Amino acid sequence: MSSPIAIDFYDIPSKLRGSSWSPSTWRIRYALNYKQLPYKTTWVEYPDIEKTCKQIGAPPTSKKPDGSPAYTVPTIYDPNTGKSVSDSLKIMVYLEETYPSSPERSLIPPGTWGLQLALLSLGPTILGSFSQFILPPGIKFLNEPSAKYCTDRLVVGGRPLMDLELQGEKRVVEWEKVEHGFGVIDSWMKKEDKFLMGDRFIFADLTIGALVRRVRQLYGEDSEEWRSMEKWHGGRWARLVKELDEYAMIH
Repeated sequence: MSSPIAIDFYDIPSKLRGSSWSPSTWRIRYALNYKQLPYKTTWVEYPDIEKTCKQIGAPPTSKKPDGSPAYTVPTIYDPNTGKSVSDSLKIMVYLEETYPSSPERSLIPPGTWGLQLALLSLGPTILGSFSQFILPPGIKFLNEPSAKYCTDRLVVGGRPLMDLELQGEKRVVEWEKVEHGFGVIDSWMKKEDKFLMGDRFIFADLTIGALVRRVRQLYGEDSEEWRSMEKWHGGRWARLVKELDEYAMIH
């Protein structure tokens, strides 16, 4: 059987070390690399996402406040099947079904899909304060077209993006909430577990790892934020993102 043609992977560029900006796209990049699937990255600035998705026939992932369709990345176009897929979860299911790995390398092992959906659906509640630490500070690392688009138009929880930025004592309190949220996830795992399933990755690990990577990227390894996070829960999250570094290549 001939090798598959490289999948087109659509991602948001940035000035960050490692280039890719969004945790949502990082978890798919991790998955593509972990599954050893050939792919090539197409960089798309925020104002061009809708046009690009329409050009490749990618479906919208939600609706804007005015009811019109909203398009997002990650998105892939697979020339091997002629299919375009948007939304991280749908992309992951598509990759697993279309390119099944050996059982020990599957990111959705049999019997884990409900567990993973539950964890991913709880994420915004458990880590509710986290977006305040990774979205507003991240704007300065976007290229100018995307930075302007996000500043002018992006709304999170009904609030303009830049209104989420924290200062002073409130920042300290919200950072403690983030630590507590990661502590909830830590409580679901045994002390000796490397990952949620013990000694192997699943897709939910990639999702958590992408968020931790975001802090390391945004603030730097010498920052107060990263030095704090890498000590949380016996260093579990720092070890996770270090394990995932093997799958952080950008093609």
